[in-house]
Amino acid sequence: MAFTALTEYAIELSGTSGRAPRVCLLATAMGDDRATLHHLTEAAEQRGFATSHLVLFPMPNVDDVTAHLLEHDVVWVFGGSVAGLLAMWRLHGVDDAMRTAWEAGVVLTGVSAGSICWHAGGTTDSFGPELRPVTDGLGLVPFSNGVHYDTEERRRPLFQRLIGDGTLPAGYATDDGVGVVYRGTGFVEAVGETDGAAAYFVEKVGDAVLETRLDTRRLP
Repeated sequence: MAFTALTEYAIELSGTSGRAPRVCLLATAMGDDRATLHHLTEAAEQRGFATSHLVLFPMPNVDDVTAHLLEHDVVWVFGGSVAGLLAMWRLHGVDDAMRTAWEAGVVLTGVSAGSICWHAGGTTDSFGPELRPVTDGLGLVPFSNGVHYDTEERRRPLFQRLIGDGTLPAGYATDDGVGVVYRGTGFVEAVGETDGAAAYFVEKVGDAVLETRLDTRRLP
């Protein structure tokens, strides 16, 4: 594993300077798999991050989750089961701790499940091989989120259908290698590390679903 331009931009957004960025890594959506955490930590250390974990299996590894998150510049969440992630976070109060960290200015980011979790919901294979909606995201921003938009062919039509029938609110979808940036609850821009990849805004307009391709700034 290696952290790439999207993570570098999250560090930039945190405003960290003059010291190693403090990054908290979470792999809750992978059941806190030790191999995953090992490789993430190795990649973070190679990049020069000051790294910690928040682990919930078999028990939380910190006494005060909120205080732990507030010590960091960036929280970075790995993919896997977004449904499992949300359930475990709520069981241990991580949902409230994330909101507190976000309101304090900690940059929250991640990939796949680690992107959907901040939104109202999205499409997921958490429940089995057939994609289904997840509608109980943390809702830090009032949009839905469609991930793997260009690499998993069933994602795009399902995301559009779920917005069309009201299961999900309007939202932002991303091709792999693209991220959307929010300040507070407002969309700021789409950024990418892959040529040709883009983000999209999907909304219901009348009886139709409209997908708008967004300008996506290529990160260096």
